[in-house]
Amino acid sequence: MKTAITELFGIEHPIIQGGMHYVGFAELAAAVSNAGGLGLITGLTQKTPELLAKEIARCNDMTDKPFGVNLTFLPAFTSPPYPEYIAAIKEGGVRIVETAGRNPEQYMPALKAAGIKVIHKCTSVRHSLKAEAIGCDAVSVDGFECGGHPGEDDMPNMILLPRAADELKIPFIASGGMADARSLVAALAMGAQGINMGTRFIATKEAPVHENVKNAIVAATELDTRLVMRGLRNTERVLNNKGVEKLIEIEREKGGEIQIADIMEQVAGVYPKVMVNGEMDAGAWSCGMVVGLINDIPTVKELIDRIMSEAEQIIQERLAGFLSASAGAAARQVA
Repeated sequence: MKTAITELFGIEHPIIQGGMHYVGFAELAAAVSNAGGLGLITGLTQKTPELLAKEIARCNDMTDKPFGVNLTFLPAFTSPPYPEYIAAIKEGGVRIVETAGRNPEQYMPALKAAGIKVIHKCTSVRHSLKAEAIGCDAVSVDGFECGGHPGEDDMPNMILLPRAADELKIPFIASGGMADARSLVAALAMGAQGINMGTRFIATKEAPVHENVKNAIVAATELDTRLVMRGLRNTERVLNNKGVEKLIEIEREKGGEIQIADIMEQVAGVYPKVMVNGEMDAGAWSCGMVVGLINDIPTVKELIDRIMSEAEQIIQERLAGFLSASAGAAARQVA
């Protein structure tokens, strides 16, 4: 399947693996790229630029296909050494970066000078247009369904994607609620040029996370995520657990007086506890509503091959069948 995204990034299938903290290691990124998608190493999971350089080298040993690095731009008071991270990306031969978080404008000259294609993650049309204006090559449009930070507009993809298609000139991919062939075909129908999957890729054999995490995703339904930190205007969709229930209780008690310090125990340092140690009640970790569509733990190749095969079947048989039926009915009316 060829789309503007496959052409832009030199990949076989229009499927991108989202950058995920303590998930986007070389093993998963290489598996996705080897299966024809675009794998991403999560840059800031690597504590230093030197460690990122080593992770990129590991990924280069595992695949000769294109892969990228996710670089999330945090508020200035916690700013990592981004120029050094960008240098490590450039020197590692990586030419694709997914940016997220704050506006990456100040780092765009360095990224473009390195010949890097940039796809920026956005939760609104206005932010997508800004990404286009500052020179991003593509955007990842994240609907309200997504795990992690869906923004503050609460706009689901059935509205957000067609709106993005109406406004954008650069290609975009759909993120949030993407899990299978139906997701891909629907996204393409609404104007996207591919899909981004995060939660779905955690529940694969190659994902380097504790089996408890994968099993929790398979067991969960679409009713099992919660929105936290809304009062801080830092809304995050997470999988419900005892730590999250404690967090919500604190938010309820504090109301409009809530401060990040009040919930540090439930949000700080949670990812290694969950992803590495399998402590499923440790606190808040990003997870999308798409868990309701995840029922197995395949290999990455099995998952991507299944999506592409079933997408072709949906387009050529089911959707084309509607047109054939319509044409037949019209012919009968003429007769």
